[in-house]
Amino acid sequence: MILPQTYTAALFLMILSMICWGSWANTYKLAGKWRFELYYFDFAAGLLLAAVILAYTAGNLGYDGFSFSDDLMHAGKRQWLLGFAGGAVFNLANMLLLGAISVAGMAVAFPVGIGLALIIGVLLNFILRPAGNATLLFAGCLLVLVAIVADAYAYALLGRIEHEDLAKLGKAKSTRRPTKVKGVVIAIVAGVLMGCFFPLVEMGEEGDVGLGPYAIAVVFALGVFASTLVYNLFFMNLPIEGPPIELRDFFKKTVIWQHLLGIAGGAIWCLGAVAAFVAAKAPPEVHVGPATAYAMGQGATLISALWGLLVWKEFKGGDTKVKTLIVVMLVLYACGLILVSQAPLYGQQ
Repeated sequence: MILPQTYTAALFLMILSMICWGSWANTYKLAGKWRFELYYFDFAAGLLLAAVILAYTAGNLGYDGFSFSDDLMHAGKRQWLLGFAGGAVFNLANMLLLGAISVAGMAVAFPVGIGLALIIGVLLNFILRPAGNATLLFAGCLLVLVAIVADAYAYALLGRIEHEDLAKLGKAKSTRRPTKVKGVVIAIVAGVLMGCFFPLVEMGEEGDVGLGPYAIAVVFALGVFASTLVYNLFFMNLPIEGPPIELRDFFKKTVIWQHLLGIAGGAIWCLGAVAAFVAAKAPPEVHVGPATAYAMGQGATLISALWGLLVWKEFKGGDTKVKTLIVVMLVLYACGLILVSQAPLYGQQ
C-alpha cells in the first residue's frame, strides 16, 4: 500500500485532508433546495465508492508487498466491528450536522458542532490518557467555547434583524421576535456525537491485528452506508425542517446533477479521511508533528465557516455588532486551536 515516505508528502496529505473536510458541504449548498435527507443517500454512496476505489488502487500499490486485502484479512474481527461502529456513530453526527447546515448554514453549524466536538475530544483524551500541558489544553478549550457562544449569539441577532426588516415591509408573520435556536441546538447534538466517534476508529487501528489506513476507511464507510438506510427512515418521517418525505421522492424530485453533487460530497469527505488516516501511518522519521497535524485537522472548521461567510453570504444583512461577533468568533477559534495544538509540545504539568 502507498504510504508517505517524505515529510513533504505527509504534510501534503494533511493539507489535502483539511481542504476536503472543510469544503465537502459546498456540494450540498450547490444542490439548491434539495432536502438534506435525499442528498445524504448519494453522499453515503459516494463515500463508500471512494473508499473502495482508493483501497483497490493506492491500497494495493507501493513496494511493501502488503495489500489492502492482506490488511483486511489480517485484522481482527473486533477491529472490524470497532471501525464499523465508528462509521455508524459518525454518520448520525454528520447527518445532524447537515441538518443544522440546512437550517442555519455552514458558518453556524461547523463552528458550533465541530467546535464542541473538539472540546469533547480533547477532554476525553486527556481524561483517558493524560498528556500535554493541561493549562494550554483547557485554555484552548475555553477560547473555543467562547467562540461557539459568540457565533450562536451573532446568529440570534441576525434573526432579529431579519425579522425587523420583514416587519418594516409588512411581511412578518408575527410581531414577536423569533429565537433562532433550532440550528444551534441540532449542531450541539451533532457535536456531542462527533466528539465520540474517533476513539472507536483509533481502537480499530490499534494492536498487531489493527486495521490499516485503507482498510479502516472501507470498514468505516460500510458503517456510514449501512446506518444511512436506518437513520434516514427517522429523518424522512420526522424531519428537522419541512414536511415528511418518502423514498420515492429520491427519484421523483431530483435531477441527475443533484445526485452527482451528493456523490461528489461523499467522495470529497472520504478523500480527506483517507488522506488523514494515511498521513497518520507515515514512518516516524517523516511523520508530521502532532501540533501541526492537529491544527490542520481542526482547521477545516475555519475553512467551512469562511465558505459560509464569504461565498454563501450566510450573515448578509447583519449589522456592525453581528459582523464584529463573527470576527471575534474566528479569532478566538483560531487562537484556541493554536493553544490546543501546542499543548503536546510542552509536556504535562
